[in-house]
Amino acid sequence: MTTPYELLRSALTNDPGRPFVTFYDDDTGERIELSVATFDNWVAKTAGLLRDGLSVAPGDRVALLLPAHWQGLVWACAGWAVGACVTTGTDASADVSVAGPDTLSAVAEAPEVVALSLRPLGGRFTDPLPPGVLDYALEVPGYPDDLGPYRPPAADGPAWHRDGTVLTFAELIERARTRAADLGLDNGARLLVATDDLATAVLDALLVPLAVGGSVVLVRHENPANRSSRAESERITTAVPSH
Repeated sequence: MTTPYELLRSALTNDPGRPFVTFYDDDTGERIELSVATFDNWVAKTAGLLRDGLSVAPGDRVALLLPAHWQGLVWACAGWAVGACVTTGTDASADVSVAGPDTLSAVAEAPEVVALSLRPLGGRFTDPLPPGVLDYALEVPGYPDDLGPYRPPAADGPAWHRDGTVLTFAELIERARTRAADLGLDNGARLLVATDDLATAVLDALLVPLAVGGSVVLVRHENPANRSSRAESERITTAVPSH
């Protein structure tokens, strides 16, 4: 399998009800848990918005100006599902830019902008958005729960632009498997990833769990005092060191 979305679909076939992403924000007290099926549902709807609502085609660029957040993981996987090249950061040549409340001003001149409130449960913005900016929470519910018809992108297509380097889809999966091997992970590992950086979260909290058929607890704004009890209650097998 050569794309993250194919790995997700395989996990959906094997065990759709198991937890996949558990997200904490220690600043707000938020906790949300998404099963494989629920995460896949969000990805399919978001990919539908990209492909059918915003006309994103394979090779187009999608810039994610988001923090480490469960919706950031959804957007990365959705971009890859439609064959887009995802950038975790500002990209002046992006066809679609996705921003949170704190980064909207950075994409004011972008051709297509989708805004995420990052409120609990994916809530909508409470204040009006600038003209032409789409509110993700209002747009995404209307798209189907299944991304069909679906054609996997080419393995040698551009997938992730990070730190001046572009990885293909095949290289993306290889990077995930190498990272998993470096961490000594077994199949089904449950990871604890504490980071505020989306690029780090995309690798360690999305790609690595997909590569090993595992799951993740992603923590933003971690309070270190919570780590031990959280690791026990969430049955963590590996706490991933930052890198």
